[in-house]
Amino acid sequence: MASYPQNFRFGEFVGSILWLVFWVLIIVTLVGLPLVFIVLFYVPLPPIGDEVLTPYLFLTMVVDPSRTIPIVEHLMTTDLFRVAVFPGFTYGALIGGLTIFIERKFLAKMQLRVGPLYAGKIEGIFQLIADGLKLIAKEIIVPSGADKPIFWAAPIAFVSVSAAVVTLIPVAPGWVVADLDVGLLAVFAILGFFPLIALLFSWASNSKYPFIGGLRALHQMIAFEIPFILSALSVVILSGTLNLTGVVEAQLQSYWFIFFVPISAFVFYISSLAELERIPFDLPEAESEIVAGWLTETSGMIYGLLQLGSYIKTYALAALFVVLFLGGWAGPQVFPQEFHTPLVDISPLYDPVAANATLWFTLKTFGMIMLFLLPRGISPRIRIDILLHTGWYKLIVLTFINMFIALALIYGGILGPGGLLVR
Repeated sequence: MASYPQNFRFGEFVGSILWLVFWVLIIVTLVGLPLVFIVLFYVPLPPIGDEVLTPYLFLTMVVDPSRTIPIVEHLMTTDLFRVAVFPGFTYGALIGGLTIFIERKFLAKMQLRVGPLYAGKIEGIFQLIADGLKLIAKEIIVPSGADKPIFWAAPIAFVSVSAAVVTLIPVAPGWVVADLDVGLLAVFAILGFFPLIALLFSWASNSKYPFIGGLRALHQMIAFEIPFILSALSVVILSGTLNLTGVVEAQLQSYWFIFFVPISAFVFYISSLAELERIPFDLPEAESEIVAGWLTETSGMIYGLLQLGSYIKTYALAALFVVLFLGGWAGPQVFPQEFHTPLVDISPLYDPVAANATLWFTLKTFGMIMLFLLPRGISPRIRIDILLHTGWYKLIVLTFINMFIALALIYGGILGPGGLLVR
């Protein structure tokens, strides 16, 4: 069990926190606010109601909570908010970061350990922040023979591609960054970049162990990409659309597709584990065989960015499973139609339908994330020949079986337009 150092003094800890807060206030007051005010003179501000928004009025609204609501309401309708905050990068990154903490505690409980405990009085809740600050402070070591432009660019590309997948996932009715008619095809097209980035990064590291890991990632992608796509094809047959929002709406009109094509859901789950390089399909990293695989030469925030991208990708694939097989945001209404606070009227920002949809979508997504984490505590790593045989032979056969079942449901009049189970 973790223990606190003997020379720890709570008073000194509180004093250091207050000293940090003091300097943050000083920097914000003397540097942050003047910079914001200068920027506001050069950024075109939108009209709020009948008022023309000026920098002075903007700062007044920020200070006055009752006048801040129109600004927030306007910002929530912008594309920048959707891309950067919700349901885009920040939302995915928060879930990804929380997944890191949950995984460490979850696996510790499975193995009768304590898990992270020191940073934070309650279950080590600040361990994630402590690890993030540690990665930021650590030196980034670039191998002497590395291809430096690719070595620096690959982690940024990895996070960017993960965020690109998140932009295609509908979280609630109307809340999706890019609602494409071929959204499902776009998801698989973007996912194809991950093993290529891993291979490029491993080659740029100029080290044999990363390169072996990169080659394994490429073999793994080729073996599981076809059953991965075919497992989603059953859902396309049942819903009649490649649009992810349309897939959710089709399930709202009948029942969750996991009840009709459970084999496809199973294949999608197994292929997602392979795509995420999680146990038992973690051969591209394989610590006991090739040090850390394609991550061997990473350090500092290069490692941090790759881990962030991996966990955002975990959220994206769990959310995609929810959209395809678990009805997306479908769930009973638990939020009241009206919500009032004693100080500020937030009714312009409150949408009970969107709030309820986001709640159920998030809960289902976390449930799937837990299923992605579970094999790490109970399964060993499989051999690469078994991995390739599983992808090329067993999973492809299973997906074809479920495709025939999906076609039988459509042509038998059970699902589809006018089907028996369509509400």
